[in-house]
Amino acid sequence: MLMLLSGGTLVGSHVLIGQATGDINQRDDLVSGPAQAAGRNIDGAINMLLVGIDYRAWAAESGARADTIVIVHIPKAHNQAFLVSIPRDWRVQIPEFDKTGFRGGTDKINSAFAAAYEGAGSETEKRARGVSLLANTLHQQTGITFNGAAIIDFSGFRSILQELGGVNMCVDQRAQSIHLGYDRDGRLVSIEFDERTKRVYGIPEGGRRVVHEVGCRRMSPALALDYSRIRYGLPNTDYDRQRHQQQLIKAIAKEATSKGVVTDPGKLKRVISAGGKAFVLDTGGVKIEDFMFTLKGVAANDLTMVKTNNGTYNGQKIGGVSYEFMSDESMAMLHAVRDGTLEDFLLAHPQFISSNQPVKG
Repeated sequence: MLMLLSGGTLVGSHVLIGQATGDINQRDDLVSGPAQAAGRNIDGAINMLLVGIDYRAWAAESGARADTIVIVHIPKAHNQAFLVSIPRDWRVQIPEFDKTGFRGGTDKINSAFAAAYEGAGSETEKRARGVSLLANTLHQQTGITFNGAAIIDFSGFRSILQELGGVNMCVDQRAQSIHLGYDRDGRLVSIEFDERTKRVYGIPEGGRRVVHEVGCRRMSPALALDYSRIRYGLPNTDYDRQRHQQQLIKAIAKEATSKGVVTDPGKLKRVISAGGKAFVLDTGGVKIEDFMFTLKGVAANDLTMVKTNNGTYNGQKIGGVSYEFMSDESMAMLHAVRDGTLEDFLLAHPQFISSNQPVKG
């Protein structure tokens, strides 16, 4: 949406909207039940649920879990957007889900997706069920309702980055990869990581692991995705990864709205097509063009990254399993998302902003 509205392309938006909607896989059941916002309008504050899964890592017979959970909150002024990452290890009560016979229970929040994904149906249908139960789990915990949702898998995210030709990223802390290495000639190769032993395998003789050193640079699609996936070895583990994922989303938005994309019709169409293939989108019955015109005041620089639990681990082991718990302040922040008062909350609690980013208020 940001890409289509940038660089004066709004003038020809009906053509571009047609291209985008023609490629996007749209459904109306990603958000349903109590989590669905009342009515089919986006006049006030808007909440969208974004879910990312690494389908390559979960074979169909093993189910799937939500690897990345982000709430996009747009205040009623529709002049900026906030990215709120939800810890995937948050211990929650997951409600029942009749479509798969799931009777509910207490587990990590990313298990909500898995509980609804299981069972018969096409891949798209199973993913839609997963997002639906995840949205209702979030609603049960926070009261937040959603105007829509989108789901993307790892390969789709990679396709967008490849069409963009990479992004500009600033590495804020040294990070050693568990996914990529170099061979003796400096070529990227995939490596494997054993979660049980915490050891890396598959580095070629004379090769080495990829290490992301502190500093700003242009990253290839492979390196940008790799950096956004690392949590092992980082001081705040998954919270650091959440921040890096938010940075990547913002970097993609900036790249997609750059002159090199929006002034090149061919590249613009290819990126739109890549995005369409990557996503399953639910706009809550609101036409995409209505979303676009409503959000025309939001630019890539207006994406503000918000962290929970002050970006630090707040968990404990129960029955040998590590869970994350939300602090009282974090719950108050999520309730501000629910109530459409997040800007006021962040002005009073600037420590929840991931970096020195302004809140328009």
